[in-house]
Amino acid sequence: MADTLKTVVVSDAFMHEEYYRRCFEKFPEYEITHALFFGTQDRLSMRDPIHHMERNGPDTLEPPAELYDAIEDADVLMVHVCPVNRRLLARAKRLKVILTNRGGLENIDVAAATELGIPVLNNPAHNANSVAELTLCLMISEMRNIARTHANMMQHKWVEFYHNAGQVHEISGSVVGIIGFGNIGRRVARKLTVFDCKKVLVYDKYVPADDPDLAKYGCEFVDLETLLRESDIVTLHVRSDECVLFREHFDMMKPSAYFINCARSHLIDNQALYENLRDNKLMGAAFDVYPREPIRPDEPYASLDNTTLSNHRGGDTENCYSDSPAALLTQFNRMRAGEKPRFWANEEALRARG
Repeated sequence: MADTLKTVVVSDAFMHEEYYRRCFEKFPEYEITHALFFGTQDRLSMRDPIHHMERNGPDTLEPPAELYDAIEDADVLMVHVCPVNRRLLARAKRLKVILTNRGGLENIDVAAATELGIPVLNNPAHNANSVAELTLCLMISEMRNIARTHANMMQHKWVEFYHNAGQVHEISGSVVGIIGFGNIGRRVARKLTVFDCKKVLVYDKYVPADDPDLAKYGCEFVDLETLLRESDIVTLHVRSDECVLFREHFDMMKPSAYFINCARSHLIDNQALYENLRDNKLMGAAFDVYPREPIRPDEPYASLDNTTLSNHRGGDTENCYSDSPAALLTQFNRMRAGEKPRFWANEEALRARG
């Protein structure tokens, strides 16, 4: 076991220690020397701190106190939402890599890691399929009044006419606009290929117009304004604040259009969207994310009859957590063998290491 890499793993309310244990049994070249826990076991109480960290960085929250000592002798650090700040990395005397089981890097001080020559590998694909599946579910649920019908049927009410009576359409024959063509957006596009859409439009400021997946999934690359004006369904799949939808953007959409948000609530003008829905300037919308979670009794979207709401379950499947550690270790093994890993936050770290 002399050649095993000493590994510190940090679990949390979402990423259970058992997921790490099951994974590492299949990777004998790694030895878990410390298994720590970050935060509380209550998922709801963790949401606000995590959202705050996503906006303000890894110094917002403190990692487990034991991690400062544990990291001194570690070769590998694997986390999920646990913050990894500059003070912690200063204690890492032999750390070879930081592996994070999420797509976003807001909980990692990537700049500090890069200065110290520590590569950071993340896993943007860990929940991509689960979010893509929920996106399609919310599209159909809102357009076909599934949630509203279910609520009425559970009260023994047979209701056939809703706000979109006479205007219920299928995804087939519709124009779907995807804002953000990353791991999730691409999976939505791939899944839409079996729905016989009229067109699938894509906007992403970081993706070239000749990206091969656009042709592969039958998508048309357009500017944001064109996407909003022409789409019957608009679905948001970006993380960056550099793409925020304001009132003028929602005003561009067709009155018959639907809007789906499984991304981030702060990336849209929620007041403007609420007013457009209330005033029937949009046909409907579906949400998995909200400005305040859990939602409160005065949540505006909950007062409307043309919305479908789910409680931030987009990336919450057993698969997206339990499968991620193995995917990261596989990528790091590729890197150790001289290959380029699929997701790499700071390739320049190796230059810093010299």
